Amino acid sequence: MAARNSSVTKFILAGLTDQPELQIPLFFLFLGFYLSTVLGNLSLVILIALNSHLHTPMYFFLFNLSIIDLSYSTTITPKMLMSFICKKNTILHAGCMTQLFFFCFFVISESFILSAMAYDRYVAICNPLVYTVTMSPQVCSLLLLGVYGMGFAGAVAHTGSIVSLTFCSDNLVNHFMCDILPVLELSCNSTYANQLVVFIVVGIGIGIPIVTIFISYAFILSSILHIRSAEGRSKAFSTCSTHMIVVLLFFGSGAFTYLKSPTLLPLNRGKVSSLFYTIVVPMLNPLIYSLRNKDVKVAFRKTLRRKIFC
Repeated sequence: MAARNSSVTKFILAGLTDQPELQIPLFFLFLGFYLSTVLGNLSLVILIALNSHLHTPMYFFLFNLSIIDLSYSTTITPKMLMSFICKKNTILHAGCMTQLFFFCFFVISESFILSAMAYDRYVAICNPLVYTVTMSPQVCSLLLLGVYGMGFAGAVAHTGSIVSLTFCSDNLVNHFMCDILPVLELSCNSTYANQLVVFIVVGIGIGIPIVTIFISYAFILSSILHIRSAEGRSKAFSTCSTHMIVVLLFFGSGAFTYLKSPTLLPLNRGKVSSLFYTIVVPMLNPLIYSLRNKDVKVAFRKTLRRKIFC
């Protein structure tokens, strides 16, 4: 259904590039990325579900991170792949708003679940004696409810802001998905208030998690420096460095896309930076957590042996 007072019933997604010779190679490249994302995140979900020794708060959040990564990659990538093989990749107005809603929901949820994971590491390293009490199943469930609640609120704010706009004749979205800023460009009326909503919601969605993560890791670093054992310091650094790599990849590319002026970051470059956190980061997360995580590697070997010898 088109927006009220709007003559546009569907949008055309411009895609990543208009160069014909790149379409097929890029199709297979991003198809490979997507299949890797599905396989990696689904494997991590199954691995955590099947191994009881991974039923801890840390892996509870990692389980949900993998589901979020799988979900928002699936929200974006299949439609993006269509742009490489179709002459005109169209999407209905309602479909565009639906994609925008779920994209915002999963991306904002990811930013808050990363902050929940940082808090979990803070309690585990700085207050290990009360860890099981502080990070009880009830507390973890409440944190997860807050994560998805913030995701839902942010998605409603962004999508509600876009739905209220009027779109006239121009329906070419200069992007490979229905992202906020490219869709705002097509509006007939003033988008000042909408851009303000974007800045506030993105500021909250990035600001609160980053402050939480920064404070958590400041305390963690202080605690690690007081550990006398070199082995203990190495183990603590190894545990936290994995999470910090994911945080830097996700928030760095997200902030670069949304918190810079359009005059400083043209939409064509914005497509490349958003490509990084929508396609590449969900693919890398399971690799980072599995290759640098001893527990996950042990669980993988145990699961493999059970399947072979059962």
